[in-house]
Amino acid sequence: MSDPARLASLDQFRGYTVLGMFLVNFVGSFAVVKATLPLLAHHHTFCSYADTIMPQFLFAVGFSFRLTFLRRAASHGAKSAYVHALRRNLALLLVAFAVHNVGSNWKAWDDVKSFDETFLRWWKQDFFQTLGHIAVTSLVVLPVIGARPGVRIAVAVLFGVAHLGLSYAWYYRWVNTPPNGVDGGPLGFLTWSIPLLAGSLAYDAYQSTPDRRALMIKFALAGAGIMALAYALSCLHLAPSDLDQGNYAIRFEPVAPPLVPLDLKPPTNNLFTMSQRSGSVTYPLFGAGVSLAVLALFVFVTDLRGIQLGVFRTLGSNALAGYIIHGLVNAAVKPFVPRDAPLWYVLIGLAVSFSLCYVFVRHLERHKLFLKL
Repeated sequence: MSDPARLASLDQFRGYTVLGMFLVNFVGSFAVVKATLPLLAHHHTFCSYADTIMPQFLFAVGFSFRLTFLRRAASHGAKSAYVHALRRNLALLLVAFAVHNVGSNWKAWDDVKSFDETFLRWWKQDFFQTLGHIAVTSLVVLPVIGARPGVRIAVAVLFGVAHLGLSYAWYYRWVNTPPNGVDGGPLGFLTWSIPLLAGSLAYDAYQSTPDRRALMIKFALAGAGIMALAYALSCLHLAPSDLDQGNYAIRFEPVAPPLVPLDLKPPTNNLFTMSQRSGSVTYPLFGAGVSLAVLALFVFVTDLRGIQLGVFRTLGSNALAGYIIHGLVNAAVKPFVPRDAPLWYVLIGLAVSFSLCYVFVRHLERHKLFLKL
């Protein structure tokens, strides 16, 4: 490989993910989209297209994390690599604190109820969004990011089982109680470790498989296998302990496959339902499979065919800047688009939002300004 620090197909993959984030984070809250294009919104009772975006972020992070950790360990030693990763992700926690600001207020010094509500909402919703989850998950897997594949796979399995056990005991009910959790809440790192560690394994495959056609096939088959496993697990049914009464009554009953809309209100009281809110193990696992399949597509298009899209390059090379900028732009544009607006007007708002985001990120790229930690 030429320059391991700049992989075109990964940049294209990351750019596609950022563009997908721009799309779903703008349109997903509008009534007309939920009614006519339900796959572009989060529903918490099945895996929609919108739900596939965040696992791809964690997957790309895992890929880059493994790459940068091994390169630094080789050039500066293992201690330096661990310290650098620790500082980097602690810094990202501070960025997450500033970007994911709390949505409610502590109204008076002696108002204990207001403080409790503010802290609970921050803990369950505001802080643990994308950047917070990336930072915490990266910190948790840091001890094994340099380990051999078997260790990383074992850790992913262990964390998935731990999340299932805690969900059964109390966590599922807690994270689905208002204020509802976001992206799995504070224990979401347990299952977000799955796509992140899958990304680290994908980097290993990149390094060990110089034949890009063979690599594409490997990613495609692995992605299909993981998606099939996630779907099979989603056909299991287990209620949380307060409903199951400690009987661990797991049963198998086929359900609709992912990306097929279900007209259900959350929670389903099934720990195996693919749920973005619950962070159920089946959801990030399916997302890891989708990530591998999408990366296989970009290996084919970019590495084998030499095709790159400028918009993906721009967004993929400055993903953190794009994430922060899109939140600011959406906050400026969305007040002018009512929640019950017709689809044509929502799409105009989307076009305005995307255009502004792209102009800002493109300006940074042209001046070689890249936001990294």
